[in-house]
Amino acid sequence: MGEAPKAVVLVSGGLDSATALAIAQAEGFATYAITFRYGQRHAIEVAAARRVAERQGAAGHAVVDIDLRQFGGSALTADLAVPKGRDAASMAEGIPITYVPARNTIFLSFALAWAEVLGSTDVFLGVNAIDYSGYPDCRPEYLAAYERMANLATRAGVEQGARLKIHAPLVSLTKAAIIRRGVELGVDYSLTTSCYDPAPESGAACGQCDSCQLRLRGFAEAGLVDPARYISGA
Repeated sequence: MGEAPKAVVLVSGGLDSATALAIAQAEGFATYAITFRYGQRHAIEVAAARRVAERQGAAGHAVVDIDLRQFGGSALTADLAVPKGRDAASMAEGIPITYVPARNTIFLSFALAWAEVLGSTDVFLGVNAIDYSGYPDCRPEYLAAYERMANLATRAGVEQGARLKIHAPLVSLTKAAIIRRGVELGVDYSLTTSCYDPAPESGAACGQCDSCQLRLRGFAEAGLVDPARYISGA
């Protein structure tokens, strides 16, 4: 048997990216996880990403520091309140304050650079356009446009004819379907964190932000119990 092809996988520490990592591995890729410490208030997710990458047997794991707090503009990178207790209709209206300007474009650019160095033509990320918070850089048309750009922007693409593929295996799945797929693949969701505003000491999830609500609803619809720790009474 030949050497497994390499893939760079964006791993945030959340359940979606843990599932994307498992899918890439199930498809036969040697996976190289990349995580970003970008000044996010929920920096506990970096530790979760380390746990996920180690447990799931990533061939490599890079943690990259970028300080997006210099720009702010998001409740995740500035001193702005994280929305809590919004219903599904409210979450579906507009782009929320938890959107981080250009985040996926920045992250994918780092992943693209590492993929070229590794000799990889595959990048996986766990974005979702069904049960999500309305972020513009999670949509299929954005991913298709980025892929076109990437194939114009690298030496591997221009000189060697390498064709980079952006894989978004969760993009059209509900949160419940994502969780069921992850369970099938043996993902340990107790290692993951999804909360935008976790308790500073314990890291327990708030249970009220959009991300927590989407996660809890996904587990309920999948007929499973969320193993994450939540603040008592949340």
